[in-house]
Amino acid sequence: MRLFVAVVPPPLVREHLELALSSVRLVPEAVDVRGPLRWAPPEDRHLTLAFYGEVSAGIAEDLAGGLAVIARESAPFDLRLRGAGMFDRRIVWIGCGGEVDTLAELTGRCVDLGRDLTGRDDHRVRSRSHLTVARVRGQSRGHGRHRDVGPGEVSALVHALAVYEGPTWRVEQIVLVSSRPGEGRAGGPAYDPVDVYPLRG
Repeated sequence: MRLFVAVVPPPLVREHLELALSSVRLVPEAVDVRGPLRWAPPEDRHLTLAFYGEVSAGIAEDLAGGLAVIARESAPFDLRLRGAGMFDRRIVWIGCGGEVDTLAELTGRCVDLGRDLTGRDDHRVRSRSHLTVARVRGQSRGHGRHRDVGPGEVSALVHALAVYEGPTWRVEQIVLVSSRPGEGRAGGPAYDPVDVYPLRG
């Protein structure tokens, strides 16, 4: 089982972001990147706190118990989606505003839990909390329908999203999620919620 723990924005927040993304796709400078970019489905967008990777059923059970304790000791807090950027010239992301220090503390505890139980470091940890909205797909395999996307074009898209600021929401739970690579829409991963942990601190 391939697992990670995340904060999932509520539907209103995801819908607000999707409206902004729809508008940005109409920006002339960004039109050419619609094909080579693989957009994450709105319902799959989330803020990863910690990635645990492939774990046994026993470790999964221990992770669930540890996350329940972390959630019980953590208070709800406010977040909003704001700004944009890019990782490794291939991942377009939306950043966070609000109580980001609280988010960072929660992230640290979830990462530490995974390290303690699996003995592995979460090499996907980023210095900035973010929500991935698209990945650069580049040249498609076998069909030649998409050319490689230039960094300048993606930069235009990121620049257009840089002023984005979404509505504030109250983070009241974290979600343990199972990931199935390649089984989702457009060849992306499929996500299945495993358990939900209310923040009760």
